[in-house]
Amino acid sequence: MEINGFRLVPGALDPSAQARLVAIVTQALGDAPLYRPFTPHGKPMSVEQSSFGALGWVTDGAGYRYEPSHPGTGRPWPAMPRMLLDLWTRHAGAAPGVWPDSCLINLYRGEARMGLHRDMDEADLSAPVLSVSLGDTAVFRLGGTERSDPTRTVRLSSGDVCVLGGAARNAFHGVDRILPGSSRLIPGGGRINLTLRRAGA
Repeated sequence: MEINGFRLVPGALDPSAQARLVAIVTQALGDAPLYRPFTPHGKPMSVEQSSFGALGWVTDGAGYRYEPSHPGTGRPWPAMPRMLLDLWTRHAGAAPGVWPDSCLINLYRGEARMGLHRDMDEADLSAPVLSVSLGDTAVFRLGGTERSDPTRTVRLSSGDVCVLGGAARNAFHGVDRILPGSSRLIPGGGRINLTLRRAGA
């Protein structure tokens, strides 16, 4: 499925690969624990978050930005796993030599959602964003480059990979909700979303 640069690869990861990736994420969260970010206006986000790579996305009273260290521990983020770099090579369609230096780890549980937004804090907006879904199915919403553009919904299941490239790189998108109990992959339930991107120059 491809729509204006949005490309969905259903079942890109088989069940055993999904389990391996969850184990990698779980181990990393021991060093860079999940935390609940606050928007610049002081509102807590409904997702919990951490990161892999040289840079991690953070939000607080100082605004949205990328930082080289975890806001709670002050330590560098865990290194980007080889497994994620292999997925980038296989599916991102990035220009030669363009590698991700950031991977956001978002945990959705219960009523967690992500409102329509665009990923615009990166230095190079021509590089794609690659998303990996693990666990419960997400009802994903994709729009255009204007907030008023029509949107469509796509269900993202565990093991799916999607890419926002081309015109879709700057499109509004979000997660309306997850479908609790649609997967047993994540201990304690929920959905883990991993989004790889090139954040730095």
